[in-house]
Amino acid sequence: MTAPDSGTDAQPRETALRETHEHLGATLVDFAGWLMPLRYSSEKAEHTAVREKAALFDLSHMGEIRITGPQAADLLDYAMVGHLSAVKIGRARYTMITAEDGGVLDDLIVYRLADDDYLVVANAANADTVLAALTQRSTGFDARVDDQTEDYALLALQGPEAARILAPLTDADLDQIRYYAGYRHTVAGHEVLLARTGYTGEDGFEIFLKPASAAPEVWRALLSEGEQYGLVPAGLSARDTLRLEAGMPLYGNELSADITPFSAGQGRVVKFDKPGDFVGRAALAEASESQRPRRLVGLVGRGRRVPRKDQNVLCDGQVVGNVTSGAPSPTLGSPIAMAYVDGGLSAAAGTFAVDVRGRPEEVDVVDLPFYKRDR
Repeated sequence: MTAPDSGTDAQPRETALRETHEHLGATLVDFAGWLMPLRYSSEKAEHTAVREKAALFDLSHMGEIRITGPQAADLLDYAMVGHLSAVKIGRARYTMITAEDGGVLDDLIVYRLADDDYLVVANAANADTVLAALTQRSTGFDARVDDQTEDYALLALQGPEAARILAPLTDADLDQIRYYAGYRHTVAGHEVLLARTGYTGEDGFEIFLKPASAAPEVWRALLSEGEQYGLVPAGLSARDTLRLEAGMPLYGNELSADITPFSAGQGRVVKFDKPGDFVGRAALAEASESQRPRRLVGLVGRGRRVPRKDQNVLCDGQVVGNVTSGAPSPTLGSPIAMAYVDGGLSAAAGTFAVDVRGRPEEVDVVDLPFYKRDR
């Protein structure tokens, strides 16, 4: 798991749960300019809790940008690759914002709260970049771009027991909240935006709290209710291995300004059939039709040594790509990795390996994701 350096010597920003994390014995680290819990116990235990029971994450470092006004939908259709004006009220959409050359500036989730009211959720390391791009692209649109990151806290309750834990604490009928939906409800007596979204490959909910000061009370209520179901707090390390098993890209690893959505295997998010122009359209249209010089694949190690970011991928001893993310998989019991390899290669092209500190470790090339939950 990596995050770009903030480039300054400023002290990291703190979430409303700083004291709560310290009380629980969390290891706190500077992540994308925020002081965040890396782990509370062990990464494996927290990871396994999400797969088998449930875990609770503090994600208050994510950026929240509000887009409002009569042309909010038009602005987002122009500024992003997705068809956001087609999103129904109460629904969410995974999308991306790119530069003119088609390179990814960030991957995002956009919630439509009302006809002219959207909430854009950006990765912490890219929140300022996304804010600047949306502000610049809003010229000529009757829409307001408002950074509300400081106003929000964000909790994620993830795992097969998530709905059972949340149900007694909310006024929502959780059976009626579909995947990628988000509605205003109450949780532990506080008004929230309650979304059925996540970054773990499991069922679960993300809870947007405004004001952020409500987070400690809601956190405690969830942990108390969830104790009987095995709920534990979890940190960024477990979140990273969970998203890797689920084949979900991480900005700075699988996504960057040098990579188009098509190279990352995310071409489906680019909507050429929406009306009007959008930033990056011409470059992305060309990228969609050309043979991609590289493609994203999954690797499963045959041994015990773990491929890590930037290590070379070999085919019959020749360098054919590089690892973007790698870790031991607690669920599969094997090392796994995502990697970019030459676009024309197939899994049957030869014997694949990763150069792990000077020694080739054989791997199998597989389709992503590595893990998919039973629906």
